[in-house]
Amino acid sequence: MSGFLGIAVVVALVAVVGVLLAGVVTMGRGGKDGAVRSNKLMRWRIGLQLLAVMLFVLLLLSQGA
Repeated sequence: MSGFLGIAVVVALVAVVGVLLAGVVTMGRGGKDGAVRSNKLMRWRIGLQLLAVMLFVLLLLSQGA
């Protein structure tokens, strides 16, 4: 079970970084549409960060830490 959780944590962290970079690039392009899209991406980042933290806590609890 902890092997699956470890992989899930890594996947969630990679997703957070990907969405963060996409949001920053979109924000850098400017324009009204870019601002709206960047805002949506940053909201997704927050949700993914929450998921990553929850998975990490589950991983720690499953290892008895």
